[in-house]
Amino acid sequence: MDVSQTLAGHPTTIHCIDMHTTGQPTRIIYAGYPKLTGTLLAQRDQAREHHDHIRQQLMLEPRGNPAMYGAIICPETELVRSGEADVGVLFVHNEGYSTMCGHATLALGRFLIDTHDTSVFPRRPHLAFNASTQTIQLRLHAPCGVVSVRVPTNAAGTQSDPSRPVAFLSTPAYATALQLTIPIPAAARWPELPPTKHSITLDISYGGAFYAIVPATELGFFAGGLRGGVDLAAITRCMQQLKPYLERQPEVVAAVQHPEDPRLSFLYSIMIVDSAVGLPSADVAGAETGLCYFADNQIDRSPTGSCVTARMALAHAKGKRPVGLRWAYHSLVSNHFGTDEFCAEVVEEVEGRRPSVIVRVEGRGFYTGTASFMVEAEDRVSRKGFTMEGVAAAAAAA
Repeated sequence: MDVSQTLAGHPTTIHCIDMHTTGQPTRIIYAGYPKLTGTLLAQRDQAREHHDHIRQQLMLEPRGNPAMYGAIICPETELVRSGEADVGVLFVHNEGYSTMCGHATLALGRFLIDTHDTSVFPRRPHLAFNASTQTIQLRLHAPCGVVSVRVPTNAAGTQSDPSRPVAFLSTPAYATALQLTIPIPAAARWPELPPTKHSITLDISYGGAFYAIVPATELGFFAGGLRGGVDLAAITRCMQQLKPYLERQPEVVAAVQHPEDPRLSFLYSIMIVDSAVGLPSADVAGAETGLCYFADNQIDRSPTGSCVTARMALAHAKGKRPVGLRWAYHSLVSNHFGTDEFCAEVVEEVEGRRPSVIVRVEGRGFYTGTASFMVEAEDRVSRKGFTMEGVAAAAAAA
């Protein structure tokens, strides 16, 4: 037997499809992961408590990298059983588990249409094909709720069409804090913050996860600074100071309380926005650029779909985005290549515990490869994965 066959049949082997959305990877874990049971959030708890070494193996080095992102397919959840969803998913990254991910949803939509393996996606044969629009709609059960995904297909409805964007409808999105003033003491400052500036003003909004949304100028970086010559080292240094500081502030803690489940109550990310940068395409009213830091200083290469949802909800709350107004959201990568920005619009206002909106987000995901990963018993280096920063920090602490 050849070594490739031996490795593919190894008892620890995890099978993955790799994709990217505007440069941000999604490693789709479709086979070999231990069976999870119960509700989706219970499955998330099981994954964290009993199988987190697999997340570390697949997201971190030597198999992954600091920017790797993953999606674990969960064929059965409580909402799949009740008929409210077609399939479940858990989102993972370099630090742990997230509640929603737009870029991964856009990529995953294509994969779920393209696979016809019912051991991976049991309800695939039950999805209805719309011949007039050449699309298929599926309902994805994410930790934040059910997300409706519309995938363009070929004329037979058997495969996705990469020339047209995938779209998803968000769970209800809403702003939780407008123009929140946060004092910045000396211990939390970064070099670019002007000496006379002792506070910053930001907003907090929910788009399946909670985001702090702050203009680049508030942090001491000039308007238009996300256009070119971006000093990522300086911005990363700022984020290393700011994010842990914000997570401890009572006003921020109060603004990131999920109304239904405390496991969803945390500040997921900081999105730095620059309204002076970004070219609008022909069918949108305007454009802007964002730079998203999440998890352990992970930089999103894409415009960040769940934060696009949060930003649309925030702009709607401020009276800037009425229902039906399309807007383009860029990242550094989409600006660089001049393509694959995310487009979004508010499609519905929702009454409930708090005024919310449903947002449609569009973008394109592409396949980059397939892989089967395994761990030899003697391999201590990659058993849990590593980052160079973690190795260096451990050495310094020793």
